[in-house]
Amino acid sequence: MAHKDELGRHGEQLANDHLEACGYRILDRNWRCPQGELDVVAEDDGTLVFVEVKTRSGTGFGDPVEAVTPVKLARIGRLANAWCADRRPRTRRMRVDVIGIVVPPHGDVRLQHLRGVS
Repeated sequence: MAHKDELGRHGEQLANDHLEACGYRILDRNWRCPQGELDVVAEDDGTLVFVEVKTRSGTGFGDPVEAVTPVKLARIGRLANAWCADRRPRTRRMRVDVIGIVVPPHGDVRLQHLRGVS
């Protein structure tokens, strides 16, 4: 389990570095409420972006972005509303991005950023 947690933290750091390199401003990381957790909340050119990060060590169980199902997207939407109620952002524009990261034991890291999946 510790390896999985470490892999997830590493993936989230890679995702944050990627987002910042793309000009996003990170507003929150691992924001929690009773309903769950948002991995990353960022601002991209005046739009609030709720980013789900999925990290795996391989694709034996499918690509990481495939783990973000319609049920998961609906949950992210509810969490986004809770975040907005808590933080009261000025902007009303919102979207959900997904970042899938594969960190193989040997070889190059692969990062896939899907913008506006919801």
